[in-house]
Amino acid sequence: MSTRPSAPTPPSQVRAALLVAEREITSQVRTKSFLISTAILLVGILAAIVVSSVLSGREGDDVPVAVVSSVAAGLDAADGLAVSDVADRDAAEQAVRDGDVDAAVVPGDGPLGVEVIAMDAAPQEVLDALTEAPEVVLLEPAAAEGGIRYLVTFGFGLVFMMSAIGFGSTIAQNTVTEKQTRIVEILLSAVPARALLAGKILGNSALALGQTAAIAAVSVLALVVTGQDDVLTMIGTPIVWFVVFFAIGFVLLAAIFAASASLVSRIEDTGVVLQPAIWLTMLPYFLVVFFNDNATVLTVMSYVPFSAPVGMPVRLFLGEAAWWEPLLSLALLAAACLGVIAIAARIYERSVLRMGGRVRVREVLSGASAD
Repeated sequence: MSTRPSAPTPPSQVRAALLVAEREITSQVRTKSFLISTAILLVGILAAIVVSSVLSGREGDDVPVAVVSSVAAGLDAADGLAVSDVADRDAAEQAVRDGDVDAAVVPGDGPLGVEVIAMDAAPQEVLDALTEAPEVVLLEPAAAEGGIRYLVTFGFGLVFMMSAIGFGSTIAQNTVTEKQTRIVEILLSAVPARALLAGKILGNSALALGQTAAIAAVSVLALVVTGQDDVLTMIGTPIVWFVVFFAIGFVLLAAIFAASASLVSRIEDTGVVLQPAIWLTMLPYFLVVFFNDNATVLTVMSYVPFSAPVGMPVRLFLGEAAWWEPLLSLALLAAACLGVIAIAARIYERSVLRMGGRVRVREVLSGASAD
C-alpha cells in the first residue's frame, strides 16, 4: 500500500518574514532605477561637498593673520598669508574677535612656545606655515552658526524625508499592486499576514538604512579628502546618532505606509490614505528648516517619535543636548515604534484581503468582519 507524501512544514513566522524581506531587497536592487538613483545621489553629495570646499578656498587671495613680533619669524614670507603685526596677545585676540583676521599667532606656554588663536577653527594655511604643529586656542569652539548651521540641519531633514518617502512609497505601491493583481492571496497561502508585513518592513528598512549609511560614509569621506576637519569634528557624532535614529524611525513610518496602503485595492486610491504618513514624514524637514534657531521647537522635536530622528541629531550637532537626552529620546522612539507596529499589524491583517472600496480604519480596528 502506497503512502501519501506528507505536506511540507510551513516556515516559522521569523523564517517567513526573512524570506519576504529577501524578496523585497533582491527585487529592488535588481532594478536599474534604484541603482542609478542611488549612484546619482551619492555622486551628487560628494560633488556638493567638494565644490563647497573649493569655493570656500577661493574667498580671498590670502588668509589675514595677526602675529606678535617675537614669533613672526618665517611667517612673513609664507604663501597664502596676509600677515599684520600686533603688539601683544591681547591685541591679537581682539583682532580675531573683531573679525579683522582669521587667526593670530602668539607666544605660548607649551613646548613649542607658539599658539594659534582662532574663533571656531584654525585656518589650515596658518598651521602649514609653522614648522611644527602648534597649540590651537579656539575662542568659540562649539560655534555652529550661519551657513554651516543651516546646511547641516537642512541635510538631516532632507535625507530623512527623501529616504522615508521614497522607500515608504515603494512599500505602499507593492502592497496595493499585490492586492490589485490578487498576488497577495497566493502569498498569504504560503506565509501569514503578519510575516508578510514584517518582511516588507524589514526588507525596505534594510535598503533605506543602507542608503542612509552610504550617504553618511560618503559625506565623511568627502570631508576628510577635502580637509574640512573642523566640520567633520562637529558633525561626526551627530551623523552616527542620525543613522541609529533613522533605523528605528523608518521602521515606524514603514509600518504606517504598509498599513495605510492595505486599506485600498487600487493604485489610484493611495493618495488619500497615504497623505497622513507623508505629512508625518515631511513635517520634521519643514520644522528644522524654519525653526533651526529655535531651541524650544528643536527640544520638542527631539522627544516626539515622528520627528526625533531629525530633531535629536540636530540638537547634538548644535551642542544643545545633554549626554542622556539621546538615550531617552531613543527609548521613547523605540516604545512608540512597537506600539505603531502592533496597530499596523492589526490593520494590515484584517484589510489586506478586502477588495473593492476603501476600508475604514475604525471599522478594521473595531473588529468588524470582512464582506
